[in-house]
Amino acid sequence: MSKIKIFGLGGLAESGKNCYIVEVDDDIFIFDCGIKYASGNVLGIDYIMPDFSYLEKNRKRIKGLFITHGHKENMGSVADIVKIIPELKVYATKYTRFELLEDGVNEKNILEIKPHRKLNFNSVSIFPISVTHSCPDAVMYVINTKDGSICYTGDFIIDASMRGAYDMDLGKIAYVGKQNVLCLLCESSFAEVNGHTSPFHRLEEFYRDTINHNEKRILFSVLAGHLYTIEEIIKAASNKHRKVVVMGKSLQNAINFAKNEGYLQIPPDLLGDLSNINDPDAILLINDDRAYPYQNLIKILNGYDKFVTLKETDTIVFAEPRYDSTEKILVKLQNELAMFGCNIVTIPRDKKILLHAAREDLMLMIKLMQPKYYMPVKGEYRYMFNNASIASELGILNENIILKQNGEVVNFVDGVLQDKQEIIKVNDILIDGKSNDDIGDLVIKDREMLSENGIVLISATVDKQHKVLIVGPEVTTRGFIYIKYSQDLIAEIKKICEEIINRNINPKYVDYNQIKIEIREELSKYLYQETECKPMIIAVIQEV
Repeated sequence: MSKIKIFGLGGLAESGKNCYIVEVDDDIFIFDCGIKYASGNVLGIDYIMPDFSYLEKNRKRIKGLFITHGHKENMGSVADIVKIIPELKVYATKYTRFELLEDGVNEKNILEIKPHRKLNFNSVSIFPISVTHSCPDAVMYVINTKDGSICYTGDFIIDASMRGAYDMDLGKIAYVGKQNVLCLLCESSFAEVNGHTSPFHRLEEFYRDTINHNEKRILFSVLAGHLYTIEEIIKAASNKHRKVVVMGKSLQNAINFAKNEGYLQIPPDLLGDLSNINDPDAILLINDDRAYPYQNLIKILNGYDKFVTLKETDTIVFAEPRYDSTEKILVKLQNELAMFGCNIVTIPRDKKILLHAAREDLMLMIKLMQPKYYMPVKGEYRYMFNNASIASELGILNENIILKQNGEVVNFVDGVLQDKQEIIKVNDILIDGKSNDDIGDLVIKDREMLSENGIVLISATVDKQHKVLIVGPEVTTRGFIYIKYSQDLIAEIKKICEEIINRNINPKYVDYNQIKIEIREELSKYLYQETECKPMIIAVIQEV
């Protein structure tokens, strides 16, 4: 009896943190292992990654981790899982391998693969097929089992004009579709967008017009992972007798690798260096970071960048996607740049800088693959729902369309979907800075409390020998009230704390723990009664 399980540790009903598990009998195959960038409601968190507890418990059954392409949403937590499971084998194409190494993944864990070369694992084989996306060497994966194939598309668009490392092998996809596709896992990010994404992703002419109509210095804000965008800007700048200067180590590394490996064709003498930064007609590529959006441009605007000084004659081009979570930051930055005097250029709203499958792309993929079961993945739930509606329009039975959330398991037995309510416990792992440990919900709640109500610190000193209060209590606040204008309130806080301390002091013993508990409880009630605020209260009682 053949058993197949499919579930997501991330990427279902959310954007980012993509990580999908396919279990074939006793073997576990992992597809993508990404991160999700934190939004404003998780204060101080840099990114969120999947919970790998299930994989850690079943590490002996894991055959490998297979990465579709080199974007952080799909490979950003590979370094983290390799630290947890050091023996894990990571399969990736050449450019994706470069991105993994840049991200700190141990070279010994990475096995370079090529599209259209089968990987055998006992009774199961994995077949990567090249697809078109905004970074080179992107692939989808076909998992061949005796009950049919499980196909995971990754990110893709359908554009016959793409060539080389961006080409998509539609012939092989159609061939797989004729060989019995049991289940197709297909991305949902652009399921609400009508038509094809192509040709609206082609922006070379737009960049060329921008360069032609702005003779002074131009600053392009780009993401290093979107090499297709960088290639279009370089093509647009060719034959203009202007120097292109690459700013930022990660962007420089990506362009150097792409140039050396033939992914980028850069004309001789086009690239400049730091000596060309202040040329009146220079073109600067400024590297942005999804974890800290627009920070490099903000630093330049505020005069903190050690290389670039902003000029009123500069043109700023935001050649990167706009995300809902960073919209406020972008609008504020654009306002300040406009007040400085800069010319601001953004991607037209009818253009697409993100290369994700729109409705017609999804329809064509479904028609080519002809799956028995269809499972939308990668995107907010409404996108997945729209993706499911597309499949229904194309004749896939509603009972064969699978909508799940993270941790909800899809079970197939002998190629037939089973009605089981199996759930694997999954959590978000919140990462702050360079720590690999989960910050946790309690820390986030503390940060929210501090941001909303502030903090009150009570400090006092007790004589160890004579058991009497000798200093304090002193009151310090941050983010709660302004002490200078609240002397009556401060005086009452001191009075309450002094009474609590004195009644818990006796000639033989001072109950410090009880003092702290009573200060928190009584002071909390008093402050809420007076201010209707609930600041964090910390009592520090020491003895000398």
